[in-house]
Amino acid sequence: MTLLLLRQTSGAVAVALALLLAACSSTPTRDGPEAKPPAGLDKTPDAQPRVEPIRTGGPNKPYTVNGRSYSPVTSDKPMAEKGLASWYGRKFHGRPTASGEPYDMYAMSAAHKTMPLPSYARVRNPANGREVIVRVNDRGPFHQDRVIDLSYTAAMRLGVLNGVAPVEVERLTHEQIRSGAWKGGGAVEVPAAAVAEVAARSGDSAEPPAPGFWVQLGAFRQRDGAEQFQRQVGAELDWLAPLLAVVGEPQLFRLQAGPFSSRGEAQDAASRIREALKLVPVVVERR
Repeated sequence: MTLLLLRQTSGAVAVALALLLAACSSTPTRDGPEAKPPAGLDKTPDAQPRVEPIRTGGPNKPYTVNGRSYSPVTSDKPMAEKGLASWYGRKFHGRPTASGEPYDMYAMSAAHKTMPLPSYARVRNPANGREVIVRVNDRGPFHQDRVIDLSYTAAMRLGVLNGVAPVEVERLTHEQIRSGAWKGGGAVEVPAAAVAEVAARSGDSAEPPAPGFWVQLGAFRQRDGAEQFQRQVGAELDWLAPLLAVVGEPQLFRLQAGPFSSRGEAQDAASRIREALKLVPVVVERR
């Protein structure tokens, strides 16, 4: 009887071990969407680029993952690269991103190892010619051969849900966003000097200021005075430099920073400017 029990026990262990080995050797379930994802994800619009402040600390401070150190870019510089794209889904849905915002797998967002947060980027799939605009608000992917980690929806629209795929990534600069050059597919970039030259000739801004909240630092009768003050402020406050713009009006040139998405963000920036430069900035709204 004891011998029979031992044989039965051994058989049960063998079956359990076989099942465990089979599970380990099988392909793990892909990190995908919920059982019933929202309808119409393929028609989700691109992220709408807007100028957002780049902080030198917070999500843009140097960090280390898996023994490798990364130094995020903290200036508004163009970035372009080619490599593999991956994506992440429900495993991280709702969890905080590196920027502190909750990850939304159904939004047009992405993660990048060193791009300043937040940023906007154009991602192109050369295999099918599809392009999307995403808002970069997270860090990753931490694989040497991968350059960007897409949200589920962004990956769907690019046609790369089946796995990693080669892509081309281009960061949109604040100048491209302000001038609207990003809408041309990135082929034409309007130099800042050219925009200033056109504005000087007309006595007004070459492009109307974007809607939102702006922080006004000063007003001048001559453009040269406004531009000189712009250079001084930019040299002292590198975080503010990409947001500065000279807005031309009849017989007046205003140095303003923006746009900010809310009055609260603009007021926070105004407080930092007030403490650093000992002046009294004014928050204005443009519709």
